[in-house]
Amino acid sequence: QVQLVESGGGLVQPGGSLRLSCATSGRSGSGYPVGWFRQAPGKEREFVAGIAWAGEITEYGDSVKGRFTISRDAAKTTVYLQMNSLRPADTAVYYCAAGAVCGGYGCYNVPILHTTYPYWGQGTQVTVSS
Repeated sequence: QVQLVESGGGLVQPGGSLRLSCATSGRSGSGYPVGWFRQAPGKEREFVAGIAWAGEITEYGDSVKGRFTISRDAAKTTVYLQMNSLRPADTAVYYCAAGAVCGGYGCYNVPILHTTYPYWGQGTQVTVSS
């Protein structure tokens, strides 16, 4: 079991920045990828960014490339999502998720399908509005 707790959401004006945090616990001694997803009302859950367990490999959704950055602390217990140049279209509930335990070369992989992530946080609201 992995527990995930997001924080850092809020209201920001267009062009502004926010940093989300995802604190993870449980499953000590095992490696797994972490992803950020978002879901706006009436829309499907969308992949935003993900980071592999090994090699600091990252992936981004097309709509956030060049604006958002995913990173992780040295202890690999907290994952961050730095969001710059925010737009009203970025308004959504943001979730972090933990993937399945990885091994070998699989630890360099970043899944982008939400169905491959078994553990989810409760979500944090991000609203971009003037």
